[in-house]
Amino acid sequence: MSQINDAEILSLFADAKTRNQAFNMLLKKYQQKIYWHIRRMVINHDDADDVLQDVFVKVWKNLETFRSDSQLYTWLYRIATNECLTFLNRKKMKNNIPLDEVSYELAESLADSTYFNGNQAQLKLQQAVLTLPDKQRLVFNMKYFEDMKYEEMSEVLGTSVGALKASYHLAVKKIEAFLLNKD
Repeated sequence: MSQINDAEILSLFADAKTRNQAFNMLLKKYQQKIYWHIRRMVINHDDADDVLQDVFVKVWKNLETFRSDSQLYTWLYRIATNECLTFLNRKKMKNNIPLDEVSYELAESLADSTYFNGNQAQLKLQQAVLTLPDKQRLVFNMKYFEDMKYEEMSEVLGTSVGALKASYHLAVKKIEAFLLNKD
C-alpha cells in the first residue's frame, strides 16, 4: 500500500463506516513519529506509551472537528506537545519537586533504561538536553532530532519563528556548555 495522504484519511474518517479503517491508517502513518517526539520529552518508555495513548484518544475524539487550516501532522504534534507538557507538569506537582530535579530524575532513568541503546556520546547529549527548560527542550528536539522547519514548529508551538530560532540557539549553547563541563 502506498503512503496514504492526510486528505484521504480525513475523508474516510468522516464516514462512520470507514472511520476505524481511517484511524488505523492515521496510527500507522504517525504513531512512531509521535511516540519518539513524546519519548524525547518524557524519556521513560512506559510514560511515553501512556502519553501516546492519551494523545490518540484526544485525536479520536476531536478528529471530526479538525479544520484543515493546518496540516494534520502539525495538529497531531501540537496535541502531543501539550500532552507532554501536561504530563511533565503533573509529575513535578505530584512529586512536589523542582524542575531541575525532575530533569535529574529523567537523566538517571535514561542511563538505567533497557530501551536506551545509544553509546556514551548519545547518552551525554540526551542528559544535556534534559537540563534545558521544557520549551527549549521541545524546540531543540524538534529541530535537531526531527529536522522540523521553524515554520512548522511555529504552527505547532504557536511561537514566532524568530523566538524559536533564538530558543534553539540558546539551547545549543547550553548543551555545548554542559558537554564541555562533563569532559
